Amino acid sequence: MSIHPDLEAEQAYIDHAYACLDEARSSANRLKGMVEVGQGGTEQARFEREVIFDTVLTRLSQLHLGDASLLFGRIDREPDDGGETFYIGRLAVSDDGQDVVVVDWRAPVAEPFYRATGRQPMGLARRRHFHTRGRQLLGIEDELFGEHALDLGEGAGLQGQGSLIAALETARSGRLGDIVATIQGEQDEIIRAALPGVLVVQGGPGTGKTVVALHRAAYLLYTHRFPLEDQGVLVVGPNRLFLAYIEQVLPSLGEAGVQLAVLADLVDDVSIRGRDRAAVARLKGHQVMADVVTKAVRDRKRPLRRALRVGVGLQTLTLSVAQSEMIVRDARRRYRTHNAGRRYVEREVAFHLAESSRTPIEPDELWRQVRRHPDVVEALEWMWPVLTPAQLLHDLFGSRALLRLAGTRAGLSDDDVARLHRPRSASVHDVVWTHDDVPLLDEARALLGPKPRAKKRDEDEIRTYGHIVVDEAQDLSPMQLRMLTRRSLNGSMTVVGDIAQSTGAWAHADWNEILALLPQKRPARREELTVGYRIPGPNMELAARVLAVSAPDLTPPRSVRQDGRPPRLTAVADGSALGPAIAQAVRSEIDAVGAGNVAVICPASRVAEASDALTAVGIDHGVAIEQGLNHQVTVVPVGIVKGLELDATVVVDPAGILEEEAQGLRALYVALTRATKLLTVVYPGELPPVLAPTVDHQPQPVG
Repeated sequence: MSIHPDLEAEQAYIDHAYACLDEARSSANRLKGMVEVGQGGTEQARFEREVIFDTVLTRLSQLHLGDASLLFGRIDREPDDGGETFYIGRLAVSDDGQDVVVVDWRAPVAEPFYRATGRQPMGLARRRHFHTRGRQLLGIEDELFGEHALDLGEGAGLQGQGSLIAALETARSGRLGDIVATIQGEQDEIIRAALPGVLVVQGGPGTGKTVVALHRAAYLLYTHRFPLEDQGVLVVGPNRLFLAYIEQVLPSLGEAGVQLAVLADLVDDVSIRGRDRAAVARLKGHQVMADVVTKAVRDRKRPLRRALRVGVGLQTLTLSVAQSEMIVRDARRRYRTHNAGRRYVEREVAFHLAESSRTPIEPDELWRQVRRHPDVVEALEWMWPVLTPAQLLHDLFGSRALLRLAGTRAGLSDDDVARLHRPRSASVHDVVWTHDDVPLLDEARALLGPKPRAKKRDEDEIRTYGHIVVDEAQDLSPMQLRMLTRRSLNGSMTVVGDIAQSTGAWAHADWNEILALLPQKRPARREELTVGYRIPGPNMELAARVLAVSAPDLTPPRSVRQDGRPPRLTAVADGSALGPAIAQAVRSEIDAVGAGNVAVICPASRVAEASDALTAVGIDHGVAIEQGLNHQVTVVPVGIVKGLELDATVVVDPAGILEEEAQGLRALYVALTRATKLLTVVYPGELPPVLAPTVDHQPQPVG
């Protein structure tokens, strides 16, 4: 391969850029040493020092790149457009004279680097892509525009195709990497879309929807630093394995302040583990449960069944049933949240008890005398108890009578009541809630509000965010979507997913069902990613056969890489030979991908069997639900593999996946679309008909 004539000059420029970056880091370190955050001086001075110190620390974190490359290209504008040259990189860098050395990839001037095409050059004469490893420039790829581009044609519509393919061929590490150097035009349009309203991004496997959503979060924080830095940005993923997989993307882009969470992280003071059976999970996710929880809260605001009589001195003070009914009615009308009304109820009870006295007595003084009286405490707990979300649901689910009462208007059947009912624990603190309970706990939290005697007024408040990114949104139930809507400060959200990969208890048929439950402050916008960058064409052809049955209205993404090894289908006639067949397939894929990673994707019921098979032949590996993706070889149950990308995958027992998963065909589609290079399917018995027509196959001997 010939060496580009500008390689040496561009390497010199890259070295200069790094020298400027190092000097900026040194200057920030010196400033950090000058700002001592101590106890001396006035409160205002200490506050100012803390603000400066935090600002310096933030800047230092932004200037630390680790192994990531600083620069990845440049653009040269046409003479008629100023003829300027801009170097595009991960963050903005200036020299001692404050002249720009590197332009942040999110800046408006960098937009043509990602968007320019032969038909719409956006004022460019040339776009140059750098292929780098750390600080070393390995190669240069030029794209010419205008009259200079006559001999190049329109190509495949990809920007920096050589750099893109090189990035796609890089071995996976168990952590999702950024794509800032190789963002394509259709991806960039989504990343730079306007902030307000809900943006829905439909994208098939390998189209980069997750990284696009994360780069969009980084772009919005850069473009709308105020107010988003104060309002906060939340990224919600489907499970903790997924969060661990994506956690390095935003820090690599200089944005470490974004909160990554699963829905369970958004509720406090409860233990969350496991999931309910599919029928129970679907019921708990139904929007009707919002009415059930609302009625359950209302049912805890009750007039007395008999008058309250309290002995004080030589007289008996009385609160009648009618008076208690009036107090409850007024409190319901006055207060939006349940717990906020408790103080009012206490004051009114004290007032009416004082009114019944034969001698004048101040209500406040009377309350100090009687507030701990057992009969008064019992009356208040009946009329208007202070409740946590866990207490409310513990009481509700532990009583068939309360469930029937709360479900009257919602139309809960006896079967529904039986599904929701569970034995009461000795203490609410002993209850282990499921992930399907999380949106119900959150619904209760919104209705109950903070405790009136909370040490911090905001400790039970629901935090809102200026922008929310939701990945794998196609699996979220109506109650989960309500939970996210509740946290949106102004209706600004980026929602990404693939309807064809809807595999949960709530598998939505289209985006309209989802949008109906998201903020409606502005009309929703929709975008679709159509190009598959990650999955080789032969693998996508196999997966497309499943898609044609599971979601016939959807078109599979167009694969950039049409070459590659066809998927291998390995039959195992004897069920006892499945373990050795798995081990043999894994060894073969390890040899093929070298330093790349390999996943064994199987039904949940076969995780232990697959792990034992690898252990038996000495293959070092991890199990995803315990060790994440920290090993080269990982056994992953199909239920949590969505969103991950691996160099090679061994899909085990597709018929078992079809049988065990609620959306079996879609789960199989997910399993078949995780590999960036090699795919092997190992199956006992007969191959499912949906896969059978793909290629000729013969049972392979295990040995």
